[in-house]
Amino acid sequence: MTETCCNHSSSGSGDESLDQSRAVDARYGFAANEKEACLCSPVSFDPQLLKAIPKDVVEKDYGCGDPTRWVKRGDKVLDLGSGSGKNAFICAQVVGPSGKVLGVDQNVNMLEVAMKAAPIVAERIGFLNTFFLKGAIEHLDKPKENGDPLIQDSSIDIVLSNCVLNLVNPSQRESLLKNIRRVLKPSGRVAISDIVSDREVPLALKEDPELWSGCISGAWEEEKFLEDFRALGFQEVIYADRSKTPWKVIEGINFRAVTLIGHL
Repeated sequence: MTETCCNHSSSGSGDESLDQSRAVDARYGFAANEKEACLCSPVSFDPQLLKAIPKDVVEKDYGCGDPTRWVKRGDKVLDLGSGSGKNAFICAQVVGPSGKVLGVDQNVNMLEVAMKAAPIVAERIGFLNTFFLKGAIEHLDKPKENGDPLIQDSSIDIVLSNCVLNLVNPSQRESLLKNIRRVLKPSGRVAISDIVSDREVPLALKEDPELWSGCISGAWEEEKFLEDFRALGFQEVIYADRSKTPWKVIEGINFRAVTLIGHL
């Protein structure tokens, strides 16, 4: 895995007041306009599925895995932190016209890139099944103007995310996990690519906005990531992908890319 720059965190003293949301929004807002080489780690995708996606969408995608491999035809997909829309547009082709893809992101610049590309992709693949919503992934239950939650209960077949969960403030992790569980159908699945650490990240690293927004200091501790999804009731929770060598080593802490999968 090629070295780049990503940041995350785990629980510990001081997490309750830790808030790096401004740093995250600013960095990804810039990255929506100018390609940044220092965000997350490059991953290979099926080149056939990339042909229908505008070049600027592909260039402004920042991830550390390929969670789209666990999507099936006909699925209703929720992409958390959908960014430029690349993963969502890949899913759109996999699920086909009988499926649907919803992308949620709170960065207006990234949403603009994705929404601009949506009709282009639809024309190229022959159908429109991908829609993007502005919102925080930890608050999918926040009411819209009509009073309904941003994402309805038990409405999603698979929740996926690509190197985004680590960007959520530690105090909001419980809300994030509960919302993932809430929106999934009784037979729902997860496929989450992210960065994890081999031990808890110290507060000094978490307080570094550059490390946090770069997908590093907000990393879940590796075993805790699995445990938290098992505690939600997911079965057969495993790392389907786990990089053999660390992507980053900072102050003796190994940070590596994983893809967690599981089902209800």
